[in-house]
Amino acid sequence: MSNDDEADASLVAAAAARVRSAGTVEELDGVEAELLGKKSELARRQSALGQLDAALRRDAGHRLQTVRRQIEAVVAEKRAGLEEAAYAARLASDRLDLTEVLGDQVPWRGHLNLVQRTRDELEDVFVGMGFAVAEGPEVETDWYNFEALNMPPAHPARGMWDTLYLDLGPPETVVLRTHTSPVQIRLMQSQPPPIFAVMPGRCYRRDTPDARHIPTFNQIEGLVVDRGISFADLAGTIETFTTAYFGSDIHCRLRPSYFPFTEPSAEFEITCTICGGTGCRTCSQTGWIELGGCGMVDPAVFSAVGLDAETWSGFAFGFGIDRCAQMRHEIPDMRVLLENDLRLLRQI
Repeated sequence: MSNDDEADASLVAAAAARVRSAGTVEELDGVEAELLGKKSELARRQSALGQLDAALRRDAGHRLQTVRRQIEAVVAEKRAGLEEAAYAARLASDRLDLTEVLGDQVPWRGHLNLVQRTRDELEDVFVGMGFAVAEGPEVETDWYNFEALNMPPAHPARGMWDTLYLDLGPPETVVLRTHTSPVQIRLMQSQPPPIFAVMPGRCYRRDTPDARHIPTFNQIEGLVVDRGISFADLAGTIETFTTAYFGSDIHCRLRPSYFPFTEPSAEFEITCTICGGTGCRTCSQTGWIELGGCGMVDPAVFSAVGLDAETWSGFAFGFGIDRCAQMRHEIPDMRVLLENDLRLLRQI
């Protein structure tokens, strides 16, 4: 081995030892600058190449590049090891022992959202009354959301629902459902009467949030289709539900109203649980809270799904799950259900 080769090997060995002594990535950055930077021995030797004869300069430059590549390889290997160790250390410091049992030291435990619990309770009430539970898509076509429910295009009743349209297909043909009534249409298409079912789910409207309204809300609707169904059956069902869910102290009443898919139609209200019927901000000083709408299924809806209105009759109703939660737990402002305030969540 020539003297030059010995000098190169010695330089690489010394550099490798210096690199191995680095304990962190930051220390390695400093060592790399010392060995390969502008003030390093390699940089000094690189500058001296200009003083050599052309015949010697080429060989010396080749040897310097070989030395640089060897040192760079040692640095890269060391850096990979240090970065892997640093990553493992970060993982260890961030690790949560989820198997730890604190027992009585746990200040409070998580639980299902109030709206989900209310939905489960409502389903249990109606299942106990003999209803099945049906679900459908939240993104609907205009036909299912409006037309099959006796609201053709440009029908003025569509203004009752502040609809959110999606940019899919031809304009105003796909919507975020404004109610769960489309599930009633799908159900009547998929099975013959008799039908006794409730349809819970999330709905969307461009409502301005206030004490009783939020743009994204949950609704549960009911549908009964059979022979000989009357308005008295509807009133009895509403009364039975109100007593079963809210208790015997809360009363309900029906007021004449209009819905394009039922005739006759009514709104049903319950005693305001916030003020007990004396009047407050939540009930607009009336003592009553509107829970939902109901009525006898319009013959045009039966016609849309191919049922003979002379043979079959039925009723439908729908109300907000969020509104039920608000009344059941005496929450003055429905908007708090979306705020995730821990002070409220720990209470309910």
